[in-house]
Amino acid sequence: MKSILYVILCFCMICSCKSPEPRKPVSRASKSFTTKSLKLNKAIVKKEESYIKEMIDADSTNKYISSADGFWYYYNLENKTDSITPSFGDEVEFNYNLLTLQGDTIYSREELGERAYTIDKEEIFTGLRQGLKLMKEGETVTFLFPSHQAYGYYGDNDKIGTHVALKSTVTLNEIKPKTE
Repeated sequence: MKSILYVILCFCMICSCKSPEPRKPVSRASKSFTTKSLKLNKAIVKKEESYIKEMIDADSTNKYISSADGFWYYYNLENKTDSITPSFGDEVEFNYNLLTLQGDTIYSREELGERAYTIDKEEIFTGLRQGLKLMKEGETVTFLFPSHQAYGYYGDNDKIGTHVALKSTVTLNEIKPKTE
């Protein structure tokens, strides 16, 4: 009897010592959701960019420049004597406002105040980060940012909603070169 119990116990131990099997995922990201999201975002970008291009065509007083980063700008006040633009690690002091493309104020210059920013070392929305790198000290530039260059899908959780293209007039007051 003891030998039968011993055999059963050994058999149970051998059967219970198998390696764990991976579990199947409870939910899967569907390819169709990703495809729909991609198509929707492309449509939003196309609509915003066509609206901005219509605005540019209708504005005969300003000479717009298309940036390589996907936004447009023109100079309100250009500094033609200096050639220094901020680079990685430089600190800049600037003032700016944020408007809708239709010109409605979201954040005024007074509300935002003067801002100090270290180039590429602090968080700031993509379009403004790239735009500041194009400016020289003393310049005032107006930028037109599609939503993907501004606050995108999430907005700023306050006054800027989802997929809001922005217009911003920025004055670069000072560039303080990076100190080693």
